[in-house]
Amino acid sequence: MKLNIKSKDELKKFMRERKYLVWYVKDPENSSVESIVEHTLNYGDWDDVQKLIKIIGIKKMAEVFRKQTSSFRTNYRPEVSNYFRLYFNKYTKQHA
Repeated sequence: MKLNIKSKDELKKFMRERKYLVWYVKDPENSSVESIVEHTLNYGDWDDVQKLIKIIGIKKMAEVFRKQTSSFRTNYRPEVSNYFRLYFNKYTKQHA
């Protein structure tokens, strides 16, 4: 996913302040956008989710989530997957 320089810097800061999301990763600041979205939705709180939406935008976040959940195997817990599927369907238009 393409992000501008400001968004990349904000993502690094976001991860620096939230190492608890990826406690087992050696260098969390260099995590991919896809990994950050997945870990934030699975392990973050509502404030984490809202902050990430402000950084990358709800459309990009929904796009990443939908791509990750479109295959048979996902790393999302079922209740997380269900909640955010409903959430993103309500607040973004799903592309057919």
